[in-house]
Amino acid sequence: MKNTFLLLIAILFFAKIELHARNANDSIFMLLNKIIDNKDSYAIIKEQNIRDLKQMFNINNLSQKQRYDINLKLYEEYKKYQSDSAEYYIIENKNIASYLEDEELQYESEVLLASLYSTKGMYIEAKEMLKSIDKTALPYRLLPVYYDTYTNFCSHYGQSNQSYVYYKQSEFYRDTLLFILDTQSLHYRIEQAKRMLFKGEEVENILLSLLDITTDKNPERAEIAYLLGSLYKNKGEVELQKKYYAVSIITDIINCIKDNASLQSLALTYYQIGDVDQAYRFFNTAIDDAVFCNVRYRMSEASMIYPIINETYRAKEIIQKSRLQRFLILISVLSVFLIAGISYIYIQMKRLNRIRQEISLTNVKLSNLNNELLEANNSLNESNHIKEEYIAHFFNVCSSYITKQENYRKILYKHAKNNNKDELFKILQSTSFIENELEELYKKFDSIFLSLYPSFVEEFNALRIKEEQIVLKPGELLNTELRIFALIRLGINDNVKIAGFLRYSLSTIYNYRVKARNSAFISRDEFDKRILKIGL
Repeated sequence: MKNTFLLLIAILFFAKIELHARNANDSIFMLLNKIIDNKDSYAIIKEQNIRDLKQMFNINNLSQKQRYDINLKLYEEYKKYQSDSAEYYIIENKNIASYLEDEELQYESEVLLASLYSTKGMYIEAKEMLKSIDKTALPYRLLPVYYDTYTNFCSHYGQSNQSYVYYKQSEFYRDTLLFILDTQSLHYRIEQAKRMLFKGEEVENILLSLLDITTDKNPERAEIAYLLGSLYKNKGEVELQKKYYAVSIITDIINCIKDNASLQSLALTYYQIGDVDQAYRFFNTAIDDAVFCNVRYRMSEASMIYPIINETYRAKEIIQKSRLQRFLILISVLSVFLIAGISYIYIQMKRLNRIRQEISLTNVKLSNLNNELLEANNSLNESNHIKEEYIAHFFNVCSSYITKQENYRKILYKHAKNNNKDELFKILQSTSFIENELEELYKKFDSIFLSLYPSFVEEFNALRIKEEQIVLKPGELLNTELRIFALIRLGINDNVKIAGFLRYSLSTIYNYRVKARNSAFISRDEFDKRILKIGL
C-alpha cells in the first residue's frame, strides 16, 4: 500500500513537470511566431544604426584612421546581415591600411576579409588569403581572430565537400584557439563546449549554464541555443531539440543575424515529425535570410533539402485542394437543401405569425372580457357585502323602531285611558319625536356607511380643490353634502330618492351636486366616475 502511494505521488510529480515543460514550450513557440511575423521591425532598427554610422563620414577633416574605424564598425554591423556590404567596407579598410602602410591594420583587414569569404562560401579566395598571412607576424590581438577564422573555414569547407581531413583541421585550429583565448571569456567557454560536443563528451550542463548568463541581446546566445538543439537532436529528444532551435532563432531575429543555421535545422525537425506546413514556413524564412545575406553555403545546404520539403508541401496542397473541391461540391448541395429548408421555414413562420396575430387578437378580446367579468364580479361582491351589512343593520333598526313605536303607543294609550286629552294633543302636535328619529337614523347611516368606506371623506376631498374641501365639525361623521354623495356611492343616483331620504327639496339636492362638481379639479363625468370608485 505504501509503495502504491509513493508510485502515485511520483506519477503526479512527473506529470506536473511535463505539463509545466509543455506550457513553457508553447510560450516559446508563440513568441517565435510573433517575432517572425514582426521581423521587419528589427531590420528597421538595424538599418537606422547603419545610417547613423554612415552619417559619421560627413564629419569634416576625418583622418584615414578614423575612416578605417567607421568602416570597421559598419563591417561588424553588416557581416551577418549583408555580407556583400560587409565585404565592401572591409576592402575599403584594406586599401586604407595599404595607403597608411600600417602592417597591423593590413593583417586585420585581411583576416576579417578571409573570415567573410569563408562565410560567403568563397572557399578558394578564403583559403588563398589565409595562406598568404604570415601568422608569426600577426599581433597577438589578431591571433584569436585568425585561428577562429581558420576553424570556421575548415568546418564550412569540410561540410561543403564532406571532407574528414578538413574536419580534423578544424579541430586542430580550435585547440590552438582555446590555447590563446582568455579562459574566463564567453568565447572560450563556447568553443570549449563545441569541442566537448563534437567529441561526444557530456556538455549539457555547461551549455545550459552559458544560456542562463546570456540574454536575447547577446548574439552568442543564438549559437549556445543552437548547440543545445544539436545536442538534444543527437539524444533523440525532439521537444527539447525544437525548443532550443526556437530560442536560437529568436535571438538571431532580434539581432538581425541573417547568417543562421537554426531556421533550417528547426524546419528539418518539423519535416521529420511530419509537420510539413511549419517545415515549409521555416525553410522559406531561412532561404529568404540566406539570399538577403548572400551566404552561399547556407543556400547550398537549403538547396539539398528544400526541393524535398517543397515537393511534399505541394503534394499536400494538391490533396487539400482536391478535398476542398469535394467539400465545395458537398457544401453547394447542402446549400440547395438549406435554401429549400429556409424557404419552407419562412412560409411556415409567416403562417405561424398570422396565427399568432389571430391568437393575440383573441387574447385581447378575452382579456377585455375577463376585465369586464372582474369588474362585474367586484361590483357583485361589493353589492353583496353592502347587502349583508345593511340587512343586519336593517333588522336592528326595525327592531329598535318597533320597540320605540310600542313605547310611544303605550304613552298615548295611558293618556287616552286617563282621559288626558290636553297632554295627548300636545304630544301628537309635537315634531320632536320625528326629528329625533331622523337624527338617529342619519347617525346610524353615517356610522354604517363609514364602516363600509372608512376613507370616503378623505377620498372625496381629494377630488376637490383645496379651498372647497369639507371640514367636519367636532363629533360630526357626515354632513348633508357628504350624505348625498354617500348615497350616490351606494348606487342611489336618482335625485328624487335622495331628496326623499334626506327630506330635502329636489332643487336643494341638485344644487349640492352641481356645487360639488364645480369644486372638483377634474371634469364632471370623471368626477361622477371617481365617486363610484371610492373605497375600491
